[in-house]
Amino acid sequence: MANYLNRIRFILFYFLNARSFKYLAYKAVIYPSVRINGKKYISIADRAVVQRCGWLFALKIGDVNPVLHIGRNCAIGDFSHIVAVGEVIIEDNVLIANNVYISDNVHAFEDVNKPIMNQKVRFKKAVKIQQGAWLGENVCVIGASVGKNSVIGANSVVTKDIPDFCIAVGSPAKIIKAYHFETQKWVSIE
Repeated sequence: MANYLNRIRFILFYFLNARSFKYLAYKAVIYPSVRINGKKYISIADRAVVQRCGWLFALKIGDVNPVLHIGRNCAIGDFSHIVAVGEVIIEDNVLIANNVYISDNVHAFEDVNKPIMNQKVRFKKAVKIQQGAWLGENVCVIGASVGKNSVIGANSVVTKDIPDFCIAVGSPAKIIKAYHFETQKWVSIE
């Protein structure tokens, strides 16, 4: 019965909101407790799931229309925040754990006479989480990209691009393993 009621809620959400999104697939699942700002700049593809209490935020600054795209078969965990002022692309089949923060921007802080919350938001760099990647619990990705089938360990902070087929951990995140195609094994990086 609960699954049936949830499905009704998702269908109702789709019919009430689809036109306000840049694109919302019929089979996308967005839990009602997800906060969404800037729907007209947000695309969510087929079978993507955005779990409870998350926040999707696409903010237009100046003349640039932001892009926030979530690909097919993505799973975005509870309490995750994704913010775009320029471009945040999450490709297909990406797994994002709970409490993950993904952003292409930072707050300015140079003016010490103003509270940071009253200073401008600045675009840092476009973010792309490539297909098949996995971001562990409490990961932050700020103005950086994560390569295809790469893994970012829990509690890591990614501020520089991580290549394809790598495992990165820490704050700031550093690559500790990479997939070696000749041996078909994950190899430690020293």
